[in-house]
Amino acid sequence: MSARVLVVDDELQILRGLKVILRQAGYEVAVAATKAEAIDAAAARPPDAMVLDLVLPDGSGVDVCKEVRGWSRLPIIVLSAVGDEREKVRALDAGADDYVTKPFSPEELTARLRAVLRRSSEPDEGPAVEVGDLVVDLAAHRVTRAGEEIHLTPIEFSLLAALARHRGKLVTHRQLLNEVWGPQYGSETHYLRVHVAHIRAKIEPDPQRPRYLVTDPGVGYRLREPSP
Repeated sequence: MSARVLVVDDELQILRGLKVILRQAGYEVAVAATKAEAIDAAAARPPDAMVLDLVLPDGSGVDVCKEVRGWSRLPIIVLSAVGDEREKVRALDAGADDYVTKPFSPEELTARLRAVLRRSSEPDEGPAVEVGDLVVDLAAHRVTRAGEEIHLTPIEFSLLAALARHRGKLVTHRQLLNEVWGPQYGSETHYLRVHVAHIRAKIEPDPQRPRYLVTDPGVGYRLREPSP
């Protein structure tokens, strides 16, 4: 059964073009032209993934990300003509899994769509990893601290799980990017900065003084036992 993709864009030509590209790639396609339509469509018949423009007539794609992330883990690729890195960061911080800038190649978009769908469908195997009072349950796809569940987006969990599998060890930027996003993302270190900051805001008692997820400047990150 083919995956179903919800495409959200207010430009009719873009919608038509994306429908052709995605259908040729084997996907079932639904469309929405506004923020309200996107949220209604995602709630009424949840898609397997969403391709989302940032600029909509009744709001922002960032707002769509935030609202959908309140109740869904579906992969979201932001597709926009806005190339400013600050906008990319806002979208990623709101829960987007990837970002493609217009103009784009159909091959790039479908490759990134395959990647986010693959990550969302792969089960995480292995036992729970305990780091202090933080527990990363790889099999159940669940994170708790002191028994309280912490909600992470799919990409945040994938990143934390990669660090948990190498508990206590330094994991380089390139290794993390390769494990979580794929080899074509080897230089996208800003992805790591954004998502690590977001994870810290959720798992650390004081995100400004990380106890669990620490940085080895210029090299990578490690998930470690907190110091006494």
